[in-house]
Amino acid sequence: MEASDQSGGTQGELTDAPDAVIGIAAEAELSEAALSALPAEVFAQSLSEYFRAWGRRLRNGESGALPIIGGLIGVVIFFQLEQSQFLTSVNLVNLFVQASIYVMFGAAELGALLLSEIDLSVGYVGAVAAFIIAELNQPPVSLPWWIGVIAGVGFTCLWGALQGTLITRIGLPSFVVTLGGLLAMQGLMLELATVDKTASGGVITLNGASPVYKLAGSQMSATLSWIVLVATLAGIAAYSLARARRRRRQGLAAPPLGVTLLTLVLTAIGGTVLVVICNSNTPAGVPWVVPFVVIVLGVFGFVLSSTKLGRYIYAIGANPEAARRAGVNVSLVRTIGFAICGLLAGMAGMVYESRLGSMSTDIDGGTIVLYAVAAAVIGGASLFGGRGRPLHALLGGLVIAVVVNGLGLMGVSTAITDMITAAVLIAAVTLDALVRRRAAPGLR
Repeated sequence: MEASDQSGGTQGELTDAPDAVIGIAAEAELSEAALSALPAEVFAQSLSEYFRAWGRRLRNGESGALPIIGGLIGVVIFFQLEQSQFLTSVNLVNLFVQASIYVMFGAAELGALLLSEIDLSVGYVGAVAAFIIAELNQPPVSLPWWIGVIAGVGFTCLWGALQGTLITRIGLPSFVVTLGGLLAMQGLMLELATVDKTASGGVITLNGASPVYKLAGSQMSATLSWIVLVATLAGIAAYSLARARRRRRQGLAAPPLGVTLLTLVLTAIGGTVLVVICNSNTPAGVPWVVPFVVIVLGVFGFVLSSTKLGRYIYAIGANPEAARRAGVNVSLVRTIGFAICGLLAGMAGMVYESRLGSMSTDIDGGTIVLYAVAAAVIGGASLFGGRGRPLHALLGGLVIAVVVNGLGLMGVSTAITDMITAAVLIAAVTLDALVRRRAAPGLR
């Protein structure tokens, strides 16, 4: 087997879906060197063995999310030294809400990138969903907010499935199909604004009493913030331990107990810091959009890591021919992948309009899709398919938000901000290419 194929399957893609990769490895008869690139939990039986295996992967170029985490810490320190108000609770809470938009659009784009495809329409797809939600909730229609959300997000999901069908059944390039989708959704957005008589000047304002408006415009109480954190940690602990126990009974790979406990401790520390920061703000409490984004990423992560669909997505992104030979319905899975992309883009559009309190036709969907790709790739997802997690969209979205927020505090112009963001994106893609190049010999 060659080091990479048309879809870019390489050693780097082996890290996100061990079960799928083991099956594909058997199908494609990968070498022993390739199997050594599997996640540490495949062979580790203790915490010390896990870290030793992890260290070997680091030396082989499989650095995972460490570079982006280190880079994020470095950028935060830089902006704090330049602007002392950067790490204030007021600015950090605003940064969390700001980052939610980049994270959601990045997660939407991840649905296509995992399949070694791209979706250029996510920006305007999200805008159309936002207009549908706002118009159905406002007079004269005045439907319940949840009906508007279902209609808006449901439409974008179907649109994603339609694009996926054109790509898989007819064999059209995703670049061309989604570029056409970008133009079509931009036109539909303008038409919706024209038909709606309440959209003055192309702007429609959300009802301040709507839960959609409150998603990013309000926060839970300080007490409820702690309750939600404790309940979330308890749920994660119960799920992680039960899943590891079930996998061991089935003879599948599972991380050692020490790794699971260490992960829970780090998650608890991160959650506690988040709640403390938000409760130090005025008004106190975690913005509702934060748990919303966490839930969406958690469900998306569960689908990718714990379902056949997720394993098939990784397998197709890494090597579609091997997946086809293994019996995977490649066309159907790709179509579902684009439907997920549309679904998440619709949710991202809802978050976008919630933060602004309105929706306007002057939204730059072209720039948004670039930020979406940047969020996923900067976080660690691969442009060549088969590698990426919702965590990567979260990290990449945070990096973009930190850069935009910090440069804004410094009074840097939008033009310079865009150029710096572009430099960060190019650096991330360069790192990805270097990692793949270093890892490739192991598959030959």
